[in-house]
Amino acid sequence: MGQGAFILGCEGLVLTSSEIEFFRSSNPWGFILFARNVADPEQLRTLTGTLRDAVGRDAPILIDQEGGRVQRMRAPYWREFLPPFEQVEKAHDAERALWLRGRLLAEDLHSVGIDVNCVPGLDVARPDTHPFLHNRCFSEDSMMVARMGRALVEGMAAGGVAPVMKHLPGHGRGTVDSHKGLPRVTASRAALDADFAPFMALNDLSMGMSAHIIMDAIDPDRPATQSPEAIRVIREEIGFQGLLMTDDISMGALQGTVRERGDVALKAGCDLVLHCNGNLAEMEEVAALGLMTDAAQARADWAADSRPAYVPIDTDALADEFLAS
Repeated sequence: MGQGAFILGCEGLVLTSSEIEFFRSSNPWGFILFARNVADPEQLRTLTGTLRDAVGRDAPILIDQEGGRVQRMRAPYWREFLPPFEQVEKAHDAERALWLRGRLLAEDLHSVGIDVNCVPGLDVARPDTHPFLHNRCFSEDSMMVARMGRALVEGMAAGGVAPVMKHLPGHGRGTVDSHKGLPRVTASRAALDADFAPFMALNDLSMGMSAHIIMDAIDPDRPATQSPEAIRVIREEIGFQGLLMTDDISMGALQGTVRERGDVALKAGCDLVLHCNGNLAEMEEVAALGLMTDAAQARADWAADSRPAYVPIDTDALADEFLAS
């Protein structure tokens, strides 16, 4: 059976019978979890198992566990992390600290059945970057962003967790919170090269997420998520050939119904629509988008098959080293 061109959330701590039936029939490629789905390790392991049982396969399960305020799993059961920008600033050896951070993040996620983390954020921070994003970035230097992103990815891979780099082709110049409105970037095409550089440096990753942002120099009429020209830049100039998912299709930056938004994004060249709020009526709209194209399915299969294997390690020793870093 073909897989749906979407990743879906769920409403609560356990699946309802309606959700199970819906997921079984719609067959989403994967799932994404949020704080509303998280109580404790036993509950979370049960939920991830039930989600996979619903579709009858080892479906990817995603989460946003960045550290700082974007951290869906929190103490007392899981580790708390500084925002990425602050972590890099305080570290004596930033690359080692980010590798350790990635490995410890992966330990927490792997233990409850989550195998994809929506990091690294490769947006380049700027003094006027909107506060919703600024401290979620690694740095205001594009090459530092690339180095930190690679270190985090390699640490997570050692713990069996795959990355999703975001937000392609770059969100750092945004001065509006895209959860609430649509940012517009007026920088010249040449000036955008620094924003693209971290994504080019990590263009070998298997998964990426688009940005709900207009870049006038690329497409003044459409946000990147829904712009064929922006996606051409992602594929041809940045060189990313992996699975491209939208950012949350229900965010305030976009217009129209969720089905209309998703349809435009898929026609523009995104492979998958990401829908996060767990609203069953909206998810039914998204499911009406149907199956992935053959090309998207091939990229999705590669992304699923390339999820890294878990390698056991002395995490207590790593945690001690991380605290001292």
